[in-house]
Amino acid sequence: MTQKQADKRRQNGVGPNRPDPEVLPRTEKAKRRTFTAAYKLWVLEEAEKCREQPGGVGRLLRREGLYSSHLTTWRRQQEAGQLAGLAPQKRGPKSNPEAAEVSRLGRENARLNRQLEKAELIIEAQKKLSEILGITLEQAKGGEA
Repeated sequence: MTQKQADKRRQNGVGPNRPDPEVLPRTEKAKRRTFTAAYKLWVLEEAEKCREQPGGVGRLLRREGLYSSHLTTWRRQQEAGQLAGLAPQKRGPKSNPEAAEVSRLGRENARLNRQLEKAELIIEAQKKLSEILGITLEQAKGGEA
């Protein structure tokens, strides 16, 4: 990192606890930022303190590299009493144990249907062979005994 880049990072307030607001080069994949519940509460407290000064909240948001929508979301969660909701949430579809069971049963059903088809083919082949050879079911039972 050059001295100019280091000065820019210091000027933007980037430190060990703050994310780097600089845009990543295309070779690196951007990573979604996550914020701890303690950090969110701290930002909300600081935003309340900054309301007294004109432009104070905007200055705080720029310094921390946040958007006003972050504050809105975090305030709603705080008002709803969801302090645990301030913690980062896992993204993606929720796991459903019933869906897993349905999937397992569907696979088992398909496997059993394939076995049934094979058994029916074997029975058909045996019927045709017995017709060709002229063997009836009673003869086959009597011949074995």
